[in-house]
Amino acid sequence: MSPAQRPGAPARFFLFWSLGSLLLLLAWDYSGLDRAMAHWFGTSNGFALEHHWLWRGVLHEDIHLLPWLLELGLLVAVARPLGAFRQLPGLRRAQLALTTLIALLVVSNIKRHSLSSCPWDLQEFGGMATYVSHWTWGLRDGGSGGCFPAGHASGGFAFLGGFFVFRRGLPQTARRWLAGALAAGLVMGLAQQVRGAHYMSHTLWTAWLCWATAGLVDLGVSQWIARKRLFAPALTPATAEPAPWPVTPRGRS
Repeated sequence: MSPAQRPGAPARFFLFWSLGSLLLLLAWDYSGLDRAMAHWFGTSNGFALEHHWLWRGVLHEDIHLLPWLLELGLLVAVARPLGAFRQLPGLRRAQLALTTLIALLVVSNIKRHSLSSCPWDLQEFGGMATYVSHWTWGLRDGGSGGCFPAGHASGGFAFLGGFFVFRRGLPQTARRWLAGALAAGLVMGLAQQVRGAHYMSHTLWTAWLCWATAGLVDLGVSQWIARKRLFAPALTPATAEPAPWPVTPRGRS
């Protein structure tokens, strides 16, 4: 039995990476590098690239609807899968579509109640607000608030759930999906940092929240499948798990 097939291995994997990345994220928050990085792009006159055609036009406005189009594709794939999705049980396809929506809602909900303002709102960058850490709950900074965590970056990170649904049967696809979601989220987050719309920690927290959401949903679905197997060993094809990796596809997909 490989390590990946041992009972509890997925849960331990998720816990290890979640806690490890959380500690690194807390260290970043404590370091004070957020403001230092903001000063790479901003001055007392504001952020020179705030309205740049690439950072604002292409990487913010032009791709704003792309995550929702991809989510629509995931919803369609639940009933009419193509390619690698055909090797996923229907329940796991539904899990991916649902996880993406939940991750987007988690980030937007926290953002809606946040009192933290964006870098371009700070006095040191030509705004009216004073810097207040997002850990200082309940204290207004004089700005518009609603900036933490990074909502735009969630358009990439929300798809991290694909790693969890593919890793059991298609590990190579899972790793590619993970790399793609991380890269998309980081690029979208960087576009906002260059413009003064977010700090680096905002992007990192969005990544962690989306990862944690995807992992928790996966653990919940896996527990449900395990209990169903215990009480009803003969699963239907729509709810059965794929064979443990690696999988050798039969025929053409």
